[in-house]
Amino acid sequence: MLSVQGLIKTFPVKSGSPVVAVNQVSLEIKEGELFTLLGPSGCGKTTTLRAIAGLEKPDSGHIQLQDRILFSSTRSIDLPAHARHIGMVFQSYAIWPHLSVFENVAFPLRTGPRRSRPARAAIRLRVMEALEKVELGPFAERPATNLSGGQQQRLALARSLVRNSGVLLLDEPLSNLDAKLRESMRFELKRMQREFGLTTLYVTHDQTEALGLSSRLAVMRDGQVVQIGKPREIYEQPINRFVADFVGTSNFIECVVEAVEDRGVYRVTTSAGSLRARGPRGFEAGTLAAVSIRPEQIEMRAGETPSGEGGGNEMPGSVVERQYLGDFMDYVVRTGDINLRVRCNPSFRLRAGTNVVLSMHPDQCILIMPD
Repeated sequence: MLSVQGLIKTFPVKSGSPVVAVNQVSLEIKEGELFTLLGPSGCGKTTTLRAIAGLEKPDSGHIQLQDRILFSSTRSIDLPAHARHIGMVFQSYAIWPHLSVFENVAFPLRTGPRRSRPARAAIRLRVMEALEKVELGPFAERPATNLSGGQQQRLALARSLVRNSGVLLLDEPLSNLDAKLRESMRFELKRMQREFGLTTLYVTHDQTEALGLSSRLAVMRDGQVVQIGKPREIYEQPINRFVADFVGTSNFIECVVEAVEDRGVYRVTTSAGSLRARGPRGFEAGTLAAVSIRPEQIEMRAGETPSGEGGGNEMPGSVVERQYLGDFMDYVVRTGDINLRVRCNPSFRLRAGTNVVLSMHPDQCILIMPD
């Protein structure tokens, strides 16, 4: 439904070459899905969003919404933002403090071209429908400044929904909320997106938001898309160290590929011993690589002797330190000359200095190229 092809955007600087904020970004966002751009600050995700909204003019590329071309450098098309009919919620919400809740939502309907403005009765109907959708109907006449942070966020959503665009752009809309409210609003946003069938492009640097909300997501770095996939694919099958490190927490074990086994399984040599890991084709014997393993995917038991189970992926070690974090215990375990993070059920408690054996399933040890 929303197609972005070969998008490039640079910004001039006072001295030196222009800064490339977006470099050949291409995306295909399906109708009704919530697609997330995830990456660190300065990676180009917000610039991409603003280019789609018509708030930034790209240097080159093609942006199309269904059969409407919004921007094309080759065809000299650049629709202004108001003509793109795309709803957008900014990080700051951009709430008008001198207007009521009702008037904030009615604003985009009353400021369009005169010939396309709905009648007063139609405006009231559409505004109240939008407010009811976000459960703000009873607050229609309240001053917008008297709403809580979560209510203001829903007000900004209602103002975008009232135009019936079918496409919604969200620029880190939860960043101004406290941790508890962010968590509840994630569920609320997902519920509304599914209920209304909105095609949504969401920008965030928070990997928890991206994993919890997205139908699919694109991880960005230095203006480019590094990997696109479903949340589980991105988390469990990162293509490189940057993705594995940015999306969640991961251990990295430097290794040398020892042998290629069947069905994408490799045997590798590490400073702590031999491991079996899964990876894509292309790794040959003797290749320098790294194994990525998530802390919660490592099993740990007290003891010194490997059991011989787990496909050979067992390592003896010693607990260095631990932290109680409520829903899990976070351990640092020394094995060989490396430290590994291990997350366990909070009821499983071992003191520093305890000898342990770590077990890792080969399917959860992902072989990646080192940076």
